[in-house]
Amino acid sequence: MPSLPRERSHSLGLIGRLGTASLGALAVATATVLSPVTTPPSLAQGTPGLMEFRWENNKDYRKLYFFTTDTTRMQRAEYYLMLRPKDRKTAILKLSISVPSHFDSKIDPKQVKLCKMSEGGMLKRTRCQQTIPATIEVSENGKTIDIFPETPISDKDTIGVYMNVFNPFNAGMYQFNALAQAPGDIPVSGYLGSWLIQIVPNGSN
Repeated sequence: MPSLPRERSHSLGLIGRLGTASLGALAVATATVLSPVTTPPSLAQGTPGLMEFRWENNKDYRKLYFFTTDTTRMQRAEYYLMLRPKDRKTAILKLSISVPSHFDSKIDPKQVKLCKMSEGGMLKRTRCQQTIPATIEVSENGKTIDIFPETPISDKDTIGVYMNVFNPFNAGMYQFNALAQAPGDIPVSGYLGSWLIQIVPNGSN
């Protein structure tokens, strides 16, 4: 095959190089047009979840009302664990409260009492209106509080268990369960509901 003249070969090589460069520039331009504009990653935004956490997640769970003067960990607080008339259907002969196993705070039976309650609101604070005579017993491991009123408690009044304790060291959710024994021949305690108390880290309340 006859060789091309040097001038023509040089010209074709130059055209080839220019064509390649043009195609490369065109590819870059096309990629720039088709690629989305790069933006800084957006920060995730969220709101507190509208849900309630509880240890015993079942259909029989019943939420009970409570009031506490402080929810900060390791702070002394007054607890008012309340039972309204709608929370029970019979009189109460014995009231038992199960304390969460991870509630690492000592409960002194001398700092626990059963009361007729005055519910608070916008203008007044929840408080113990009248002490109900009762024997208070705390189990050796501190995980059960048994309350024996001198006479059965009527289901017509709002009552509460008052406790003066130090909040536990660990922040988190603590579920106290209420079980009551009604007057009758069969000494069986039935579940009334639960008080779900959240303890927060220092400076979070």
